[in-house]
Amino acid sequence: MTQTPPTIRRERHELKRRHLTVTQVQRLSPAMIRVTLQGAEMADFPSPAFDDHCKLVLPQAAGEPVLREYTPRRVDRAAGRLVLDFVDHDGGPAADWARMAGPGDALTVAGPRGSQVIEGEVGSWLLIGDETALPAIGRFIEEAAAGTKVTALVAVTGPEDEQLFDTKADLDLRWLHRPLEAAADPAPLLAATGTLAPEEGRFAWIAAEAGVARALREALLEAGQPLQWMKAAGYWTQGKADTSDKAIGAG
Repeated sequence: MTQTPPTIRRERHELKRRHLTVTQVQRLSPAMIRVTLQGAEMADFPSPAFDDHCKLVLPQAAGEPVLREYTPRRVDRAAGRLVLDFVDHDGGPAADWARMAGPGDALTVAGPRGSQVIEGEVGSWLLIGDETALPAIGRFIEEAAAGTKVTALVAVTGPEDEQLFDTKADLDLRWLHRPLEAAADPAPLLAATGTLAPEEGRFAWIAAEAGVARALREALLEAGQPLQWMKAAGYWTQGKADTSDKAIGAG
């Protein structure tokens, strides 16, 4: 019997700026920095979807602040706490800020402006992404209910950039290694995705470089993954600073 596809419920939130303070900075791996922020204004921070995005208002030594989008890795409204993970790379204002951040530093966070909540009966989940998708993938895995079937394919530079997750999900986590300069090459993720047998009732979520996300989406469609059981987004675009493509496609 064919299952009813899930729906994506869109929520709009009041656009609000929250002034938070850094309480901890951790080097998770050579490629990832974790920053924990605290503030009473977190009490009404809306983030019902694991792949939400908020805007960071990043101070600059000279000139106006710059804005960058980041996924809330963990949200604890009761404790007034927000955790953000930053991919450490040269030339990015967010990575530069995280590298230099320390306890007591201030950061203004705006949003999220809206959320897309996937609702309905899902038999299993397929999560595919690169380093930029790790905050959303990690959040989903850690928040998943006991017994939730999750297969995750994640491309990172090497074993030193793999992460551990505390989860109750039935998790099949597969790390793929490739150089950072090859992050816009879809081949490794396409090869790994091609080893998966079609599965009724499986929802596929994809986030990576925009061209990679499109290639993965098309490959899954050709393999029989229904469009209504898929959501894909380009979290960055090769050669273009601060550019994403969230409209690649969802059912």
